[in-house]
Amino acid sequence: MAHAKHLAMSGYTERFLRVPDGLSLFARDYAPAGGEAKGLPVICLHGLTRNSADFDVLAERIAAMGRRVIVPDVRGRGRSDNDPQAERYRPNIYVGDTVAWLDALGVPRAIFVGTSMGGIITMLAAVMAGNRIAAAVLNDIGPEVDTRGIARIASYVGKEGPFESWDVAIAAVREMQLSNFPNGDDAFWKGFARCVMREKNGRVEFAYDPAISQGFSSGPVPSMVPLFEALARVPVLVVRGALSDLLAPAGVDVMKRIKSDLDYAEVPGVGHAPTLNEPVAWGAIEKFLMKLP
Repeated sequence: MAHAKHLAMSGYTERFLRVPDGLSLFARDYAPAGGEAKGLPVICLHGLTRNSADFDVLAERIAAMGRRVIVPDVRGRGRSDNDPQAERYRPNIYVGDTVAWLDALGVPRAIFVGTSMGGIITMLAAVMAGNRIAAAVLNDIGPEVDTRGIARIASYVGKEGPFESWDVAIAAVREMQLSNFPNGDDAFWKGFARCVMREKNGRVEFAYDPAISQGFSSGPVPSMVPLFEALARVPVLVVRGALSDLLAPAGVDVMKRIKSDLDYAEVPGVGHAPTLNEPVAWGAIEKFLMKLP
């Protein structure tokens, strides 16, 4: 059962959940504005090396619309425990953790928002626990992925840091991600680094277990078309970064052929993956949510 630690200053309750294999997982739980829900809850699932901080702005915006927003740290990331068995860093385990969160928080069905790996979790959940998904937003991910993006991610995951100072860490993050956010200014990069990194023992490190790289292959990714076909039974919005090296236009076309009523938005000047705070991305999400129960 999930328990709350305290109400954080930014308006979310800190939740902790002990899952069957013994790990303690963390999530942010944003209450709907006014305290009364006006629609289905939303659960936001982050990317491979990221954590719940990614969704802070988005979660507050959705909560302001009257929806509860649950944002977990996937195991091995953020404030969730690292898994001593690295082979458990895989999507089917993450789906189990996600369902455990929904059960513990009393949420029968939710709208899923998944960035990159979070979108893969969402597609797999459509097969493993499809009755829990009322609708989905896939952020820069689909059933067919571009190997260029996979190779780029494999080049750094689990291999960078720790860093001697925040200045050095910010510079490293900027170098790693500049191709995805070519228009980012100093404030953007400082905020980005504070989202994905933490200070530990006087040094700055990425806020994830380097062992997550053991389950990540730089080789070809099997087609996930059957997973997307299962997800296509509910409303789906796809957001793509116009400069993305992971979700190619051809990958979007695959989804449009499977789901003719797919909602789609492309964020200019951004690669993998949009923050979802960009005006185009947020506008599309807001419009999508307004159509849903």
